Amino acid sequence: MSKDFVSDIAFSPEVKKRQEEMGSRGTYQKMAEKRDWQHLITENLKSFISLRNSFYMASVNANGQPYIQHRGGPKGFLKVLDEKHLAFADYSGNRQYISVGNFDVNNKVHLFLMDYPNRMRIKIWGEVVAHQPDDSLLDLVKDENYISSIERIIKIKVNAWDVNCPQHIEQRYTIDEFQPRIEQLEKKISMLEKQLEEFQNQNK
Repeated sequence: MSKDFVSDIAFSPEVKKRQEEMGSRGTYQKMAEKRDWQHLITENLKSFISLRNSFYMASVNANGQPYIQHRGGPKGFLKVLDEKHLAFADYSGNRQYISVGNFDVNNKVHLFLMDYPNRMRIKIWGEVVAHQPDDSLLDLVKDENYISSIERIIKIKVNAWDVNCPQHIEQRYTIDEFQPRIEQLEKKISMLEKQLEEFQNQNK
């Protein structure tokens, strides 16, 4: 009997068959044997999540139709509860309810977390349980500065996660991430302008 790997959550028999056909199965088999994907939230992953202000969330409906939703908020709005669980507040929005409707029939979820400045991405497989906002989780996930009402709390049991390679991830920066660099350049420009003015005054 072959050994089960955490990465089997993505590498189904059909995927492995296609890998065999294309000649890559042996490579992924060796990778799983040497360093399989992880299923517990480590301190490194916790730190990575705490710095994210957005992520992409995939769900699937009863007909197998996938849907990807972008979720955003202040840094760390996706909370780590323990080594197996994440949670975030689901605030009132456009009221389409596609993701939560999908979770009613298929609670499988996939998260894609991007760190563009450091060219890093993490993918997480899990299962969703939706909680009412009067649940004990409320104090852990709510943002006192956000005025919209919380409709539910999305709790995710992490089944597997892995880090993707940085290939083809272009570095991108938000205004907040660029601001320190801008301020540094402004100070340097101001200093150079002052030096130029002093030089011109000395040579009048």
